[in-house]
Amino acid sequence: MAIELPKLPYPKNALAPHISEKTLEFHHGKHHNAYVEKTVKLIEGTDLAGKDLETIIKKTAQDPAKAGIFNNAAQVWNHTFYWNCMKPKGGGKPSGAIAGRITSDFGSFEKFTDQFKDAGATQFGSGWAWLVEKKGRLEIMKTSNADTPLAHDIKPLLTVDVWEHAYYLDYQNRRPDYLAAFVGHLINWDFVNSLL
Repeated sequence: MAIELPKLPYPKNALAPHISEKTLEFHHGKHHNAYVEKTVKLIEGTDLAGKDLETIIKKTAQDPAKAGIFNNAAQVWNHTFYWNCMKPKGGGKPSGAIAGRITSDFGSFEKFTDQFKDAGATQFGSGWAWLVEKKGRLEIMKTSNADTPLAHDIKPLLTVDVWEHAYYLDYQNRRPDYLAAFVGHLINWDFVNSLL
């Protein structure tokens, strides 16, 4: 993944009423863009200049001296991944390979959604909830701040952003309502299937 602000895969008003155009203007245009600009500035003149995001994330993840680079680069990657995890008229029960994998690894789609929403709701402070593939099985994980499964050699398949800037304009402090809308109306299961 390149260090750039990608175009959204849909118009800014396409996820309404679940995520408003105003939220996407701030979240994509301001927050995501700021992470891109900071990453470019921080790696300028270093051995990381010209590297892709995945390489930068893996080379800086365990180095406290490079925490600033890691935090910004990981947030660029996490956000680009998050935009692709959503689509207009998405959500609900999946089809394709992911549907069978969810049933076999979680017991049912309902058990998966309960665990996924719970991970997002109980992530203290800022962070992310993820559906990942680890050692051939699907699992739910959550990460704080900018942390990402990539930094732990775990394959991400789906994420939801639970930083307040992702939902506060639309849901205020009702994070569970945002998570219910994400699962019920926004998940891009085609994208998830493409990663299996």
